[in-house]
Amino acid sequence: MKDTIKGRAYVLGDAVDTDQIIPAAHLVYSMSDPEERRMYGRYALSAVPTAEAGLPSGNIPFVGEDEYESDYQIVVAGSNFGCGSSREHAPFALQVAGVEAVIAVSYARIFYRNAVDGGFVVPFEGVERLADIVETGDELEIDVPAGTVHARRLGETFLLRPLGEVAAILRAGNVFEYARQTGMIETRPG
Repeated sequence: MKDTIKGRAYVLGDAVDTDQIIPAAHLVYSMSDPEERRMYGRYALSAVPTAEAGLPSGNIPFVGEDEYESDYQIVVAGSNFGCGSSREHAPFALQVAGVEAVIAVSYARIFYRNAVDGGFVVPFEGVERLADIVETGDELEIDVPAGTVHARRLGETFLLRPLGEVAAILRAGNVFEYARQTGMIETRPG
């Protein structure tokens, strides 16, 4: 995890579920094969964008046609982000698409744990409901140690809730690296 995360925002609503983050039809690709794994980026947030589904109105694609990475590095969402089925593919797909952080009001517990355990994306919680303030395309800069996010267009800085104990896992890279670094599991030679 970097101390500063910069990028364009992609704003979503409430209750964006894992089938909207990565539709089940696209779970056929290997997460470890480099050619296949990029397909997770291509299909991240590819559900039909509608306001009712929590996705931005105006048919703003998250990933361009025939692309594998998004122009957006920070997802800003409402409450209960990542609800639905408990698949690690959801935060993985966001990472492959180029997302480094998600700022939401709240998370479904399993999405949050998968994001942290795999070190896929940094799951921040906003003190304010940023999904109602920030717009898709806004340039954001997250100061991780300070626990703030600056929105350039607005000229305002907003507080984020502290990451707490999960910060150490994210800094290590994932839960297994954290466990190795802290001596919870043995490091294998070679």
